[in-house]
Amino acid sequence: MPDAILVFNAGSSSLKFALFEVADLNRILVGTIETVDTAIRFCARDAQGKIVADEAWQHQDVVNTLLTWLNGHLGASKLIAAGHRVVHGGSDHCAPEVVTPALIAALEQLAPLAPLHQLHDLAPLRVIAAARPTLPQVVCFDTAFHNNMLPVATRFALPRSFETNGIRRYGFHGLSYEYIAIRLAELAPEIVQKKVIMAHLGNGASLCAMKDGRSVDTSMGLTPLDGLVMGTRCGAIDPGLVLFILRERGMTVQAVQDLLYQRSGLLGVSGISSDMRILLQSKDPRAAEAIDLFVFRVAREIAALAATLEGLDALVFTAGIGEHAPEIRQRICEKLAWLGVKSDAEANSRSALRITLPDSLVAAFVIPTNEEFVIAAHARELLSGTG
Repeated sequence: MPDAILVFNAGSSSLKFALFEVADLNRILVGTIETVDTAIRFCARDAQGKIVADEAWQHQDVVNTLLTWLNGHLGASKLIAAGHRVVHGGSDHCAPEVVTPALIAALEQLAPLAPLHQLHDLAPLRVIAAARPTLPQVVCFDTAFHNNMLPVATRFALPRSFETNGIRRYGFHGLSYEYIAIRLAELAPEIVQKKVIMAHLGNGASLCAMKDGRSVDTSMGLTPLDGLVMGTRCGAIDPGLVLFILRERGMTVQAVQDLLYQRSGLLGVSGISSDMRILLQSKDPRAAEAIDLFVFRVAREIAALAATLEGLDALVFTAGIGEHAPEIRQRICEKLAWLGVKSDAEANSRSALRITLPDSLVAAFVIPTNEEFVIAAHARELLSGTG
């Protein structure tokens, strides 16, 4: 087996990882470590999708256990670097960076801006730094793709002192959008330099308006809480509502954070589940209402970003819902018929690359995302001195 780069994509209850060949960035392995109640499940698949490990782990030191497992799996080959997704880079971290203790400390200070993500993202960095101090590590930021947005797209209507102190719109899912931009250039090169909206629709959901291959606007803001309805996150709400529930309901800041991040979105509206697959199968009218709201908000925000772009040439669906829920894509496209979107129901039903009719003024695509590939590519470039 060739030398490899290990990529981590950490979540609040799961840790995704992938192993890539250094030479050509072919994926060797992909896997997850998930915590369900108190049980830990480790699963890994090879490049062909064959399960090579499916185990229950009895202890919590999952990163070191994974490193030990990889040592046995790699054989004579070696791990030359680890790459990590970090959700928030703030104002000062706008490109991939080599991990240092000072960088970890700086990124920890951004945890209040991404309370569900930031510390989870940083946890594997600390473990590897202690266990393998000579192994180079690289961090890639979900905010970096949006770094060149104009001030009119990043500025809040607050006193300027807030903006001076980094209070502005950053945007997220940047690694996903970077990958989609790469793939769109390969699959539809005539489109990528035009006016494109990318829809990353999953448990976390956002939109990105791209022109000439660069982000010009996005639906998320200072934190990953803004914008679309998500699995458990509320998306955009009246800021006065936060003041109201703090003052009139007597809720603590921690309780409000839990409400907006963990108990809202599809879960909060339906009272059933945060999983779109479950809601689509449900006959409960509350499930239908949650889906209606999700579709309504996605279509509305696409229209808003089309105004930023002053037109729309293409729409790209990606991530869990975007890639695997034809009904949701169809309903969103139907709501955008006034923009010139003519969906092809048959192509959409099989998640074809292009899901609009030939005479559609706006071309719609389904492109699977691969954040881990982008991280591996950046790690290789940075450590080779070409990044």
